[in-house]
Amino acid sequence: MQAFLETVVKGLVANPDQVAVTPVERNGTIVYELRLHSSDVGRVIGRQGMTINAIRSLLLAGSAKQGLRCVLDIVEEPRSN
Repeated sequence: MQAFLETVVKGLVANPDQVAVTPVERNGTIVYELRLHSSDVGRVIGRQGMTINAIRSLLLAGSAKQGLRCVLDIVEEPRSN
């Protein structure tokens, strides 16, 4: 699932080299933490969250087929001045 997420997100953003997907297990659920360039966050979220919701739906369906529970979170790094 991690490779799938990386492929999809890298295809959407302007800075694909800065995309990082990290799996973290929490309470029996795999949380994929998505880190990317701050200018690409809007591209991944999309209008009214349509793009991120579509990615999450695909993740949910793919993980359910494998008997897993997975979610996707966008982790925004604090901006340095």
